[in-house]
Amino acid sequence: MKVLRFIFTALITISLTTFLNIKYQDIPPLGKLLNPFSGIWANGEKESLSIDEIISHPNLQAEVDVVFDELLIPHIYAQNDNDAYFVQGYLTAYHRLWQMEMSVRATAGRISEILGEGALTFDRTQRRKGLTFGAERLLEEIKKDPESMAMLEAYTNGINAYINSLSFKSYPVEYKLVNFEPEEWTPLKSCIMMKSMANMLSSGESDLENTNAYRMLGPELFNKLNPDYFPGVDPIIPVGTEWAFQPEPIGIPDSTYPDITIKNTIEKPNPQNGSNSFVIGPSKTANGKVILCNEPDLAINLPSIWYVAHLSSPTMNVMGSTVPGMPGVIIGFNDSIAWGNTNAQRDLVDWYYIEFKNDLRDEYLYDNKWLKTEKRIEEIGILGGDTFYDTVVYTHHGPVTYDETFLGNGQKVNFSMRWTSHDPSLEYKAVYKVNRAKNYDDFVEAFTYFTGPPQNYSFGSVSGDYALWIHGKYPIKWKNQGKFLLDGRKRSHEWQGFIPREQNVHVKNDPRGWVSSANQHPADSTYPYYIYDHSFEFYRNRRINERLLVMNDITTKDLMELQNDNFNYIASENLPMMLDSLDSSQLVGVKLEYADLLKSWDYFNNPENKAPSIFEMWQDFLLKNAWDEFRSDSLALRRPRTYNSFYAMQNYPDLELFDIQETDKVETLTDIINLSFVQAVDSVENWKKETGKTIEWYKFKNTRAQHLARLDPFTVSEIKIGGNHNIVNAASTTHGPSWRMVVELGDGQVKAWGVYPGSQSGNPGNPLWGHMIEDWADGEYNELFFGSKDEIKIDQVVGQVKFQN
Repeated sequence: MKVLRFIFTALITISLTTFLNIKYQDIPPLGKLLNPFSGIWANGEKESLSIDEIISHPNLQAEVDVVFDELLIPHIYAQNDNDAYFVQGYLTAYHRLWQMEMSVRATAGRISEILGEGALTFDRTQRRKGLTFGAERLLEEIKKDPESMAMLEAYTNGINAYINSLSFKSYPVEYKLVNFEPEEWTPLKSCIMMKSMANMLSSGESDLENTNAYRMLGPELFNKLNPDYFPGVDPIIPVGTEWAFQPEPIGIPDSTYPDITIKNTIEKPNPQNGSNSFVIGPSKTANGKVILCNEPDLAINLPSIWYVAHLSSPTMNVMGSTVPGMPGVIIGFNDSIAWGNTNAQRDLVDWYYIEFKNDLRDEYLYDNKWLKTEKRIEEIGILGGDTFYDTVVYTHHGPVTYDETFLGNGQKVNFSMRWTSHDPSLEYKAVYKVNRAKNYDDFVEAFTYFTGPPQNYSFGSVSGDYALWIHGKYPIKWKNQGKFLLDGRKRSHEWQGFIPREQNVHVKNDPRGWVSSANQHPADSTYPYYIYDHSFEFYRNRRINERLLVMNDITTKDLMELQNDNFNYIASENLPMMLDSLDSSQLVGVKLEYADLLKSWDYFNNPENKAPSIFEMWQDFLLKNAWDEFRSDSLALRRPRTYNSFYAMQNYPDLELFDIQETDKVETLTDIINLSFVQAVDSVENWKKETGKTIEWYKFKNTRAQHLARLDPFTVSEIKIGGNHNIVNAASTTHGPSWRMVVELGDGQVKAWGVYPGSQSGNPGNPLWGHMIEDWADGEYNELFFGSKDEIKIDQVVGQVKFQN
């Protein structure tokens, strides 16, 4: 059935033409594409695993046995590290080659080569953010470290061995549809993949939007809407923690900023990117063991962001989620420890105004001196067009992303990007070491090599220790530094150095009996360094900690249920106020029906509940109407975040901004709440008419696992799952728990469970395409086999491969 579906969907993805053997504009040569022996039909697989039982390659030093379990997870049993990473590269490419290639192309700004001029602005943005520049500096450092370089080279050799084994017939179907061929893999591409993660997780900022808003609102109102801390903040490290160190000196603040505004800004990472992680110590678990839980909340794609693998060699025995294109295990466990991570929110990108000496842009002013620039000529190939040449100027801060040729409003606006991800670093050394870590000290030492994207790393061990460390490179800043556009002419606006690693926030064996992180503030205001980010979380973290506070005799099942918790904290705090503001005399018909439904709601966004559909739509209209001042065609602006918005409504209901600008009437917050309710009801009713569906939350929300190329026939839609962003089960329309993992450690043993919304295979024609989605949506987990090749049961095996020289 799936093979038939695949053939049908592939056919409707393209437009038929009579020119069967000629490429017509952007349509691939259809005679080749529709060839019954080598075209798209060849990608329909009858079995879930179609791979040779014996694979030989001269780069292998000894035999390697691979066992694929029923989830298609490869268990790689190698006699040395070289062979383990070689086979990891080969098998990852076997399942995910097209995904790997497209991820590199997107990060490096090379999409125009295959899709044409429509992708040029995207490609220029990626080049002007210096992603490949940062990857090159990462590779330079790796070359100085023999272990890291050997890992990258072996992994690269494995990928290329697979690529070289391909013919057109065996190309992933997406290559055939878009009509291009796989490129050779290189160690640089694995470094670009690392920068892809940094781009997704640490390049977010709102400096230029803040600059515009500060000028529009004035300092008093801006600060009222955007305080650094709110009362009741529940940080990662408990409130009241004493800091037993002497902080580094911080320079004298210089709050005179350039008086420059900008109309448009570059595309930012999705604000829903986040994660949850918590570790429960022996004192709170039912069996006295440590339990570590992790779920990165990222894009829900097909193929998935993650690929699960088990690597065994004389130096390591490690399993968990890997990123296709990157060697080693990124989130996982070994014989002794487990680790997970959440994104460590912090402002790591600052923009500096640059004054060039003249239009040649060969020199720029800094500290009353003219310094030399460097120029990087970016050649962007365009399918069906001429190569586009983009000159990107670099200062000591970084690339000049905004200028008169790119988002500079056609003026002489030159903004240079200072980002920690451009600095030399050695993240793969951290991956190498943590995969082999045996205890807490090894774990801490491994991540001394980790610069970014900074993460809140959770830790648990078989010895009973548990901990949380915020690992990464954080600039020392004076208060408000980097919140607004900085002056690149001033030495006083430079970063003040970096926080010593040992002074980064961390806790071991917390007396509460657990540690947790969910992208919230890392610490309270007593932490001696200035902390700022535009996107701290305020809801998931409080729900997790409130539940863990009252839970005892905790089991793995309890924590799986917590990972799938659908409680809507936003609604619990704000819906009563919203309902109290409604004009009851206007509640008739469907408006009365929906209001009554909300009044009886228990605040859980469960899949079949109808109230969440009404509330979420009402909330969306309310925030849009309340902050209409922030919708501007002439200024780049960002409206206050959800928590800030409701805090203002609860505490400053008479705020002058609570008025709809386009009307003659001076509205109140109550007026806006009532208007938004009417708009929400109308919108929901229109949706019902247009779709013919009822408003159960999972239908209305329509969580979907999207094919990376946005090919609808390969996308799984209307997944029956609850939750939403800002909920522990953070499954929104296209984002959510991209990998759920629970690991139990103790008595010298490790036991693990995991699930993600996808499948190991990246082939839409595979019978297991997306097969874990239903379990993921239902909150079901797969027990992960983690043993020797002799211990796996025959009914768990779907295939075996022997690699040899």
